[in-house]
Amino acid sequence: MAEGVQDGLANSLIKASQVARETTVQRAPNGIAYAAFGDNLLADNDLQRIVQAVPTAIAAALSRKAYYFVPLALSERRAGEGGDATLIAPAYTTELGDQAICHRNVPLDNAEGVFISTRLLNDRFALAFEFFINVGHAFVEVAGVPDSFQQMAWSQALSDVRGETSHDAWEARHLSLAGDRQPTRAEGKPIVDERAKNNFLDSAFSDAVAIYLLSLAIDFDYTELREREYPLLAPQPLADRLKQVAKLFPPNPGYEFAIKYRRRA
Repeated sequence: MAEGVQDGLANSLIKASQVARETTVQRAPNGIAYAAFGDNLLADNDLQRIVQAVPTAIAAALSRKAYYFVPLALSERRAGEGGDATLIAPAYTTELGDQAICHRNVPLDNAEGVFISTRLLNDRFALAFEFFINVGHAFVEVAGVPDSFQQMAWSQALSDVRGETSHDAWEARHLSLAGDRQPTRAEGKPIVDERAKNNFLDSAFSDAVAIYLLSLAIDFDYTELREREYPLLAPQPLADRLKQVAKLFPPNPGYEFAIKYRRRA
């Protein structure tokens, strides 16, 4: 932590822009800019492994991003100060934890800062996934969705595979094919909402990138991704998406992509 921010401010809120100015940003070998600030409970080697899990080809599209791993990020409005600037808590308190959010994006002088609240994400799985979800969305904004992935994911949607990888993907997929209503057909084909279809493909690809990166950084069981709002994508269609992403963006040295299937007894 930078001394100018640290001294006497353990219980204060600090503007994110000041944290960015006074905290040393590192460059991971893959090129991602990141920094750790405050009482974030992160071991350096754990953070390095998470950041470096991003393949160089994906990291290259994030040159305008800097990721700050901080205890808590919140807005001035949430903190009762008025305005909407992002504030950072150097240490966790229950009161501030109730007001904080998982991440805040902040325009900086020469980049966009993404401030991730490490103390709201109480384990390595949750922290890594929050970071990788941000990476996935940022990558899609810059690079778009590869044609090969679009064709595969849309084919799965048309064949009505079970579930999806996020609420956004689930909702957009249903909207693209008229949701739960019987789709109107023209010349034997469903009429497609193209805007919803594009939203679905963007979400499905950014989700697949995030889950792929998570698999490189840590071992986890697919069921750990389960949420209440939608059913998870069936394992085999998900495996097909992840294999497609791995083919496009091979792992960095020291990381391995593997899908392990477990049969029920």
